[in-house]
Amino acid sequence: MQELAQNFPAGVSYNVTLDTTDVINASIDEVLVTFLETTLLVVLVIFLFLQNWRAVIIPCITIPVSLIGTLAVMAALGFSINTLTLFGLILAVAIVVDDAIVVVENASRLLETGQYSPKEAVTKAMGEITGPIVGVVLVLLAVFIPTTLISGISGQLYKQFALTIAASTVLSGINSLTLTPALCALFLEHNKPSNFFIYKGFNKVYDKTQNLYDRIVKGLLVRPGLALISYGIITAVAVILFMKWPSTFVPDEDDGYFIAVIQLPPASSLERTQAVGRKVNQILDSYPEVKDYIGISGFSIMGGGEQSNTGTYFVVLKNWDQRKSPQLSAQSLVNQFNGMAYEAIPEARTFAVLPPAIPGLGESSGFEVMLEDINSYGPQELQRMTDELMLAGNETPGLSTVQSMFSASVPQYYLNIDRNKVELMQIPLSEVFNTIGTYLGSTYVNNFVKFGRTYQVKVEGAPDSRALVTDLRLLNVRNSKGDMIPLSAFTTIETRIGAESLTKYNTYVSALISGAAADGYSSGEALNIMAKLIREKVGRSFGYEWTSMAYQEENASSSTSIIFILAIVVAFLILAAQYESWTDPFAVIMGLPIALLGVVIGVMVMNLPISVYTQIGVVLLIALAAKNAILIVEFARDYRAAGKSTEESAIEGGRVRLRPILMTSFAFILGTFPLVISTGAGASSRISLGIAVFAGMLMTSLVGTLFIPNFYL
Repeated sequence: MQELAQNFPAGVSYNVTLDTTDVINASIDEVLVTFLETTLLVVLVIFLFLQNWRAVIIPCITIPVSLIGTLAVMAALGFSINTLTLFGLILAVAIVVDDAIVVVENASRLLETGQYSPKEAVTKAMGEITGPIVGVVLVLLAVFIPTTLISGISGQLYKQFALTIAASTVLSGINSLTLTPALCALFLEHNKPSNFFIYKGFNKVYDKTQNLYDRIVKGLLVRPGLALISYGIITAVAVILFMKWPSTFVPDEDDGYFIAVIQLPPASSLERTQAVGRKVNQILDSYPEVKDYIGISGFSIMGGGEQSNTGTYFVVLKNWDQRKSPQLSAQSLVNQFNGMAYEAIPEARTFAVLPPAIPGLGESSGFEVMLEDINSYGPQELQRMTDELMLAGNETPGLSTVQSMFSASVPQYYLNIDRNKVELMQIPLSEVFNTIGTYLGSTYVNNFVKFGRTYQVKVEGAPDSRALVTDLRLLNVRNSKGDMIPLSAFTTIETRIGAESLTKYNTYVSALISGAAADGYSSGEALNIMAKLIREKVGRSFGYEWTSMAYQEENASSSTSIIFILAIVVAFLILAAQYESWTDPFAVIMGLPIALLGVVIGVMVMNLPISVYTQIGVVLLIALAAKNAILIVEFARDYRAAGKSTEESAIEGGRVRLRPILMTSFAFILGTFPLVISTGAGASSRISLGIAVFAGMLMTSLVGTLFIPNFYL
């Protein structure tokens, strides 16, 4: 446009009213801020636990090394820097330091005994934790690689996130087995206890936590029945709540603009539509949150074409920094506009909707369903049923803004051609249609060149000679004998009621009905309510098919469930191969229901539906919950091999590994906290993912670690 503007005539300029890339740029900026906050919080947690700047610097070095390598892998896979890959990088910051923390903590623990030099401590530490590190990496890969097999839109969402995490995990594992031990040997040294009051206070709290953990673990080991019953209750509650909690495909986002639609009665003139548009202008001008808007009279984005009785507005809002209050969100402003338009514009149906959360999946947010005339009742009956569903839908709790632009009551003129008379008069039928087409439209003749440019010659009727429909019958058509025959000799003009345009879906004439979930309801609940309403109202007379976002939501659940099961099975088989045991892996993967309960509690507290981003978080938690268990089980196996009893091995494994588990877990938990409190562009998706991994990991760390020694026993 800048290049074109250089050749505009004097006084002509352009203005970009709506730029849909603004939300993308703003979302990426917000994610980058979250990325920096996450990195800072992770470093602070490591410093608090290790209390030694030499030990802290080692995991910090692994962050840029792993992330730079991950970016290289992303480039090789053709991924761009987008919200999904940045989500992966944010979580990767918290994940890549885990393995390094485990190495540093174990080497520091051995070094503090005073029995080893730094090099000897690192050598012995790596002998103890090489297996757990390899196991953690393999489990993460086993969990994420199967998600790349999911098809459709949800598969694309999983794929970029999963492969980003997988790449960073592999590089982190390689670093922890090569670079990190070398850095430990160089940087670590015998460290005297610090007298800094924060460290002293933290150590006291940790010692009390350690003692409390030891007592609870020993108590559960003495009462295995109580442990199994409590675990069974947690599992049942987690699964039931997760299955019953409202769901959605992806959460609606504040994209910085909304769409307003106008529809007047059929055949209304463009002048009437423009008059309604002026009322819409007055409403929009009253909103200080509106930055700019553009209205297009005679065009319907919902109806998909040019219609004189419709109009479309694209309303651009001010920057997200100026609309931090929930009352100033795009959804809140849409609700306010709909209320004002209903009162101020009774002569037209005027409503606003948000754009789809994923561009290209429909014309608006919410759901879209095609009502199909499977029995060929005709457009009029289809409109009657569509109007019935709209009326019932807007009166049904759980649904809002149920609308349809379909209309089969548009006044029309029908030119009835008596084909028998046409044949008797020896008039070619093609000549009749060519004459009418040229008169009402135009016909291309040829080209001519003048002033060095090529122009087209077209023939059409003069405007004043086709102002009335009766003028059409004054036309003449030449028959095969060369005689001119008036159209009035074999045509009649009839007035009818019909549809201005017809849409076919699955080969059936169909009407598009759109709507949204009411406040307090999820899109999954809205789909169920709308489907029940359609079945009650239409029975077998009409069919229906979900389309756009609703279609993706309906088809996403089945494949996702299969992937969850496949991820768990593959992780189990890999652990069974590593441990050469069919029982030890159970102790690792049985922590998942506890993490799942944390996810459910998190979405309940935040009053959020379970979306595809929540499901991505659950997949990640499968691996993270297993990571904590692997650290305990691996050490318990070593103690058992050294001759201790199974019970002593389980207790000692939990006691020794509690500190690195809490360190890595809280580094991850606080690293994801900026996602939970996100605001601005793209906040809904960040919150949905963040609360899942935050709450799930918190529950795993506080509760799951109590059961792992019992699972091993």
